Amino acid sequence: MTDRQEIHVVTGGGGYPGYNLGRKLAEDGHSVRLLDIREPIWELTDGMEFIKCSICDMENICDVIKGADVVYHMASYGMSGREMLNKDAIEKVNIGGTANLLDACLQLNITRFVYTSTYNVVFYGEAIHNGDETLPYVPAGKFTDHYSMTKMRAERNVIFYNERMTSDGSKLRTCALRMAGIYGPGELRHFPRIVNLLEAGLVVFKAGPDDARVDFVHVDNLVQAHVKAGQALTAERNFIAAGKAYFINDDMPVNQNELLRPLIEGLGYTYPRYCAPAILLFYCAWITEMIHYIMIPFYNFQPFLTRTEVYKTCVTHYFSIERARNDLGYSPTIQNDLSGIVNYYKKLGRVKGHRSSSLVYYLVSLIIVVLFYYAMTSSLPGVTTSSPA
Repeated sequence: MTDRQEIHVVTGGGGYPGYNLGRKLAEDGHSVRLLDIREPIWELTDGMEFIKCSICDMENICDVIKGADVVYHMASYGMSGREMLNKDAIEKVNIGGTANLLDACLQLNITRFVYTSTYNVVFYGEAIHNGDETLPYVPAGKFTDHYSMTKMRAERNVIFYNERMTSDGSKLRTCALRMAGIYGPGELRHFPRIVNLLEAGLVVFKAGPDDARVDFVHVDNLVQAHVKAGQALTAERNFIAAGKAYFINDDMPVNQNELLRPLIEGLGYTYPRYCAPAILLFYCAWITEMIHYIMIPFYNFQPFLTRTEVYKTCVTHYFSIERARNDLGYSPTIQNDLSGIVNYYKKLGRVKGHRSSSLVYYLVSLIIVVLFYYAMTSSLPGVTTSSPA
């Protein structure tokens, strides 16, 4: 390895995972460029700079990543909530933006590219126990959301670009990291929604069966995996990661309800006793998506739930990290620990207040009972729940 300071580019650097990766890279002595259309809310440390840039703008991309040694492509669109239903934007960012970055790397002689992928490229609602990278991609007609389909197409393109020649005759080495659900103090996408639901009195039932187990990944583990993947695309590591995909998680599958228990109880709320069946939740999500589709020209509301989110919560799917452990030297240092998140929300004063939510509780209970009746008496799309290994 050369002693010169390397330039590391992180797309999606304004978001929680991207910023944390950039900060670690800067701590390691690299010059870090964070690229995003939104500026990070956290303070930049020495060695970090933010550049406002859309990956959909090819000319702009070439200007801002020129001279980079490695690109960590974390930017995406449509992961959750109302974004999941905006198909045009999802394709433009996830497929088009990724293609722009790959082409820019070839033009500018950038030889390392680490892509942040998702479990959803191989998971679509069928239970998976200790899966590995030999699993095939989800067939096109099986996806329940556009985000997952576009991430699959983008990942395939990333792997396809591996060992393509750059303009000076070098080779671009690429790999993909398939992430589990990301958590950590200050996470901005999923846990704020959960805390908002707690405060609104809407966490009345547990979601899905108690025997469903899924993976999560702490942000520190995510950062470690990306740093080591970038190193594993070098000649010093014999390009061991080139052309490969890796599952990244805490290596401790857990029921999501139990994972959230410390947060719920730590903020002063009562942990729910009863489970809402997966089929009921799927039905509610299906209705919500249909209503959103109809209402979007008039009001783009935040869907309470989507079908993909039901699958990810209620259907067992967890994966082995042996390939990442062997090739990258990846070893999770934090496993299913929400203590940092609980302390974070306590410091924000987001503990349970004195206002009563009993009326909301009973209204939600009534709605769920009615929906359950219709779910049991109507023709519904199928959903496969957890089954013993």
